[in-house]
Amino acid sequence: MSSTPLSGLAKRLVADKLLDEPTAISATKAAQREGHSFAQHAVEAKLVKSRELARIASLAFGSPLFDLGSYNFDLIPRDVIAEKLISKHFTLPLYKRGNRLFVAVADPTNLAALDEINFNTGLNTEAVLVEADKLAKAIDSYLSHSDNMGAGLDGMDDEALDALDVEGGGVDRQDDAEPGGDEAPVVRFVNKILLDAIRTGASDIHFEPYEKTYRVRLRTDGVLHEVARPPIQLATRISARLKVMSKMDISERRVPQDGRIKMKLSKTKAIDFRVNSLPTLWGEKIVLRILDPSSAKLGIDALGYEDEQKQIYMDALAQPQGMILVTGPTGSGKTVSLYTGLNILNTAERNISTAEDPVEINLEGINQVNVNPKVGLNFAEALRSFLRQDPDIVMVGEIRDLETAEIAIKAAQTGHLVLSTLHTNSAPETLTRLMNMGVPTFNIATSVSVIIAQRLARRLCGECKKPATLPDEVLKQEGFDAVDIDRQEWKIYQPVGCEHCSKGYKGRVGVYEVVRITDGISRIIMEGGNSIQIADQARKEGFNNLRTSALRKVVMGVTSLEEANRVTKD
Repeated sequence: MSSTPLSGLAKRLVADKLLDEPTAISATKAAQREGHSFAQHAVEAKLVKSRELARIASLAFGSPLFDLGSYNFDLIPRDVIAEKLISKHFTLPLYKRGNRLFVAVADPTNLAALDEINFNTGLNTEAVLVEADKLAKAIDSYLSHSDNMGAGLDGMDDEALDALDVEGGGVDRQDDAEPGGDEAPVVRFVNKILLDAIRTGASDIHFEPYEKTYRVRLRTDGVLHEVARPPIQLATRISARLKVMSKMDISERRVPQDGRIKMKLSKTKAIDFRVNSLPTLWGEKIVLRILDPSSAKLGIDALGYEDEQKQIYMDALAQPQGMILVTGPTGSGKTVSLYTGLNILNTAERNISTAEDPVEINLEGINQVNVNPKVGLNFAEALRSFLRQDPDIVMVGEIRDLETAEIAIKAAQTGHLVLSTLHTNSAPETLTRLMNMGVPTFNIATSVSVIIAQRLARRLCGECKKPATLPDEVLKQEGFDAVDIDRQEWKIYQPVGCEHCSKGYKGRVGVYEVVRITDGISRIIMEGGNSIQIADQARKEGFNNLRTSALRKVVMGVTSLEEANRVTKD
């Protein structure tokens, strides 16, 4: 019997058989760890639909349900509740009538939140029940607007765009000229592109000069699309502006450069950009990678692991020593997977150090080091230094050479938990890559605990997806299990496209191959077996490969067969 008693919404969902008790207990603990309300966690982890949760809460606790979609957000009373309380308690002020304050909540049983707001505001607080997903969007919008920067991300005026708080990634601030005269339009244009990228959830921004044209593209849900074509005459000035923002040398145009930008959207939210310039035939191409620290705090339930895969990863994180390797191409979500694990491990009792090239997400409580080969600080040297500082957990951004691999494996064998990445296509190929580097097979078999290979697939829009009909023969050719095809109690969905999504897709979900190094796989490694033999053994022991995991996502209606083929079919 669990020591965590269920109460409030969690207890009601179990009583109504919408959640089983172990899931509800696990969700309650996860919400407490993340500092979220149960309602917020349950919706973000997709344990229950937001609308269904709100309906149950309304019926169970007698709270009227209010539709935030019909609310005029211009009526929000400003500066009544401190922003930290809004974020902490997942609530938002809606109306103030005399000494009464009506606040939107997704969980009417969270009386501690109402009491604290009541104490801090001196007002009589009354809860108004709303849907959790709509509340999350409203809170994010409110906090983004809170610094009075014009009309927000969707409609900033020129003055607000000029006034955006942007800092470079270095220690000393450059003496930037005030935006004025001919430079003001360029400043506003660049700021607008950065804000649009954040608003649409893009992962990176490409500024690209050609002989007669200049284009700007955003990568959204893994796919690039063009968003602007400024005049080619502005190419040099746009590049200069981006380099000034990221503290690069604007006089140097012959070699690539790296920099960082921090854009403060509000007192509580800031977005980092990793910037790289590359000299091309017609000027400098500049790419900005958007690094949102909140992505590391989504929680493991939001990443898309299947239940058995999640359990293998969690069990490996709970071990005092060993090595967890995450593999996949650039942009496949390896960093978020690793940081999600680090976030779970990040407690006051543990000493955690990371060596990265460069540090992408800043996490409080973790000692993060940027490797700098120019001064001799490579991954191997950083790792040696970590081991002299009594670490519990070490993360190495990437194992690129034999020296780094040997030190990491030695650390994993001597009482440290090591997390790292390699660039291979599958879990079995990761093991053979280590062998090819020259790492002794015995060391690989005794140090590596778990390997996670991953890809990111676009998630079907829940508003417009529609069933697709495919012949059984086609399903067999695609790799679906013959028994499942005969039963066919599931549907395959295809994208349509609507106002809520981009060509039928909205967001992305991870597709994973999670392999625990068992005795059988260890034996093959020590015998010098190849990746095919390791893959066969992993399949015999019940570990799904990437293709099987992708097809499961198709069966679950999460993604389309076309998208599964795009990310996993050879």
